[in-house]
Amino acid sequence: MAPVEPIRTLIVDDEPLARRRLGQLLAAAPGYVVAGECSNGTEAVAWLEGEAGVDLVFLDVQMPDLSGLEVLQRVRGRSLPLVVFVTAYDQYTLQAFEARAIDYLLKPLDPDRFTACLAHARHMLDQRSAHQTRHHLTALLRAWPQQEPAPAPAPGADQFLLKHQGRLYFVKADQVLYLESKGNYVTLHTPGQQHLLRTTLSQLEGKLNSRVFLRIHRSVIVNSAYIKELRPWSHGEYLITLHDDTHLTSSRSYTQDIQRFLQRFAS
Repeated sequence: MAPVEPIRTLIVDDEPLARRRLGQLLAAAPGYVVAGECSNGTEAVAWLEGEAGVDLVFLDVQMPDLSGLEVLQRVRGRSLPLVVFVTAYDQYTLQAFEARAIDYLLKPLDPDRFTACLAHARHMLDQRSAHQTRHHLTALLRAWPQQEPAPAPAPGADQFLLKHQGRLYFVKADQVLYLESKGNYVTLHTPGQQHLLRTTLSQLEGKLNSRVFLRIHRSVIVNSAYIKELRPWSHGEYLITLHDDTHLTSSRSYTQDIQRFLQRFAS
């Protein structure tokens, strides 16, 4: 049996202590090797545009010359390795999604979280690349209206009766973008409005058309007709973007439900 090639990594961070810490954690991880280090974004661009390839980059978000996001923009036209953002601020999480990073780590680095990140990176490399996976899922979703139109809601679940300040009114199910549980209440999110129901998400789920409404989290059910894009994230989770650019995150408990849903549109 041929020996397994180690996963080559590049560390990019303007803080020497941060680079040293990443190097220590990688040195203790079987199957990983540090191929190089960069102390700023300009060095990182030169490294990534060079001939020596790497499989995985740990990329600091905030650097004095070029940010991590700007580094990726400079080399976007090339074949990029997998990217993990490293940051002291969790406000960059969504930008990490948008920049196609497979994960992000918060400083100071937690060893257990780092180990989970490496396991996820190895899985993504075994599945060829995060970009190909995302491209495949996006293609499936773009094709779905031509392959199988969403059926109408089942009888009895085509509208919701709500009460507000003494008046009763109806909201059609096909107008609901997603439902969000908050204690003993459920918020119906429609374009530009929110409506409150005194019930539980589990009680409503049994009345909804399961081929239209998809549960992605213990507290969220989404109307699949409004899904624009799904992006695989770490540990089996997905970032789900709706047509109004609302971002929702699934939980690992519902990964199989999402995958079964996507299988409907596979050729």
